[in-house]
Amino acid sequence: MAPSNSHFFLVSLLMAISLSSIHTSWAARNLLQASQPGLPTIPPLPKPTLPPMPAMPNLPTATLPPIPTTPLPTLPKPTLPPMPTTMPTFPKVVLPPMPAMPSIPTTLPSFPFFTPPPSN
Repeated sequence: MAPSNSHFFLVSLLMAISLSSIHTSWAARNLLQASQPGLPTIPPLPKPTLPPMPAMPNLPTATLPPIPTTPLPTLPKPTLPPMPTTMPTFPKVVLPPMPAMPSIPTTLPSFPFFTPPPSN
């Protein structure tokens, strides 16, 4: 989609939303200023009578066997080697030298300008 088409679409969408909002608020004001008709009264509804709740039955209680008390197994303690006191030496890595960066010119070239036409 070309940029001009998207701009046209966005502007037309914004105008449609704003005009819709104007008409909506105008209609709401007319409804608020109009006299409201009397609302009909709702007759009271009868209260239903519910049957009583049934009694809770007695459930048998389950007897559980006791938990056996067996001693936990003991695991052997591992022996760790001692920590080294010196760090090992690593080979030195030789990197190639960085290439030279090209310099950027800081002066602008001068352009010849034409003389303006004489004014009358």
